[in-house]
Amino acid sequence: MNKKQVMQDIRKHLEQSSSRLTPQREAVIQVLMSHQTGHLSAEEIYLYTKKLLPEIGLATVYRSLELLEKLNVVYKLEYGDGQSRYELTRANEEHYHHHLICQSCGAISEFNDDLLGDIEKRIAEEADFTVTDHCLRFFGFCAKCRTKEQA
Repeated sequence: MNKKQVMQDIRKHLEQSSSRLTPQREAVIQVLMSHQTGHLSAEEIYLYTKKLLPEIGLATVYRSLELLEKLNVVYKLEYGDGQSRYELTRANEEHYHHHLICQSCGAISEFNDDLLGDIEKRIAEEADFTVTDHCLRFFGFCAKCRTKEQA
């Protein structure tokens, strides 16, 4: 799906939720679309958004992210380092992808495979609970940091 179509879908979704796609929200979404594998913090989003919309304030970015998260347009990610990161939801993704977090350099990469299908079925059967989504975080050391350590 191209960026224009994604923006149209988001606009429609916001309107159905009695919200609108303001220029500020649109700029935040454009930044997230341009950095889809970046896992950006609110501050990073603000710095990139300021290049598109110089008059935007950090508080506006936070409010936009809060609303977009509430409306399931963005995911808020917590990696245990005290800083939230954000990414656009992926409309056609059945399950949430998983994240690999380097404990040395902080790099975050993605692993796109549904590892929990059997566990979800077991949870449904044994606990009478319907799982709608899940997220796994793997902590370790990336190849670059392991190479540095060995040198």
